[in-house]
Amino acid sequence: MNISTLAIHGGLTGDGSSGATAVPIVQTVSYAYDTAQEIADVFAGKAPGYIYTRIANPTTTALELRLAELEDGIGCVATSSGMAAIASVVMGLVKTGDEIIAASGMFAGTVSLFKSTLGRFAVKTTFVDSADVKQFTKAISGKTKLIFVEAIGNPRMDVPDIPAVAEIAHRANIPLIVDNTVTTPVLIKPGRFGADIVVHSTSKFINGHGTAIGGAIIDTGNYNWKTGVFEDISKSCEGAGRLAFLAHLRNLIYRDLGGCAAPMNSFLMLQGLETLAGRMAKHCESAEKLAQFLRGHPKVSWVNYPGLEDNEFHSRTAKLFDGRGGGLLTFGLGERDKAFRFIDSVKLAKNLANLGDTRTLVIHPCSTIFHEFSPYEQKQMAVTEDMVRVSVGLEDFEDIRDDFAQAIETSCGD
Repeated sequence: MNISTLAIHGGLTGDGSSGATAVPIVQTVSYAYDTAQEIADVFAGKAPGYIYTRIANPTTTALELRLAELEDGIGCVATSSGMAAIASVVMGLVKTGDEIIAASGMFAGTVSLFKSTLGRFAVKTTFVDSADVKQFTKAISGKTKLIFVEAIGNPRMDVPDIPAVAEIAHRANIPLIVDNTVTTPVLIKPGRFGADIVVHSTSKFINGHGTAIGGAIIDTGNYNWKTGVFEDISKSCEGAGRLAFLAHLRNLIYRDLGGCAAPMNSFLMLQGLETLAGRMAKHCESAEKLAQFLRGHPKVSWVNYPGLEDNEFHSRTAKLFDGRGGGLLTFGLGERDKAFRFIDSVKLAKNLANLGDTRTLVIHPCSTIFHEFSPYEQKQMAVTEDMVRVSVGLEDFEDIRDDFAQAIETSCGD
């Protein structure tokens, strides 16, 4: 099935017992069994069944199956947030003394996890410029256990050469993890380009309406866990086969950390998926138009959007995303005060810390999402004082354009 059809009909659909076309919300903590032996067999893995929603839930299972199909994956684990997804994956792969290689232009929460939280457990992260493939090769050591990149960096807006980075990772026999939040499987299925694990903050474009927090981890099936560098996961291959990593996550890391998806949120993610393809087309179309408008405005200092023809990542955008640059862009007005005045002057766009909503959203990253980092660190992440990040919504483009035009005139007037 094509992407729009799969987003509606993939995995489990409806409720066979009642005829309902929507996946039901199984809002329960636990599941009862008739006999002690039955539940004992489920705990021992001798029989299928649900035990506790912290481990698995029927509504969440439906979401996991659909996301796995959309990403061409062999399986999925849904989580309580995008950060829970990233933390679960990394905690499942690294131990004290191990190392990680990550792109430097990523979301601040991910950088903080890698640098601050994991640093407390003596896990070292080397941040590299994802535009330069050679930096990944130079950073690899005998202690490196994974490479982590975003399909489009947020907010650097850089596009890593995923096939080339995957080749580097595989030569070192380590997995490549790609955060596909900004692009979604509508623009790219990273597994087709060599990625081993795909993660999402489903709170963003997948949910699409700013109504629920969630995350997801998809194993693409590309990495051979049996011959990999992870001894504990390799042992799991005896019983779980290709699903060894997901079994390792669900039965240990995911279970013990407790970052499970709420059934109601899983239902909302399923609802969002049904319109994902259509929404992403509109997001991308309006974002490119807005980027062109801003680039031509005499009071705008710079615009960063990979879909623009003169952008340094335009060729990779064409190769990886079929020419679509996503629904996110950044631009600058030359000064911090002007950026603040612009945000204060928009009437249609909302000033808040999210992206991928039906509404157009703006924020000043330097003073908000990245405020805890030093000026030097912000510079390394390409976060500037005059930067405004825009998540382009589904409003009519003319209304978005007019709102930005009046706000620029107000903030940059002579």
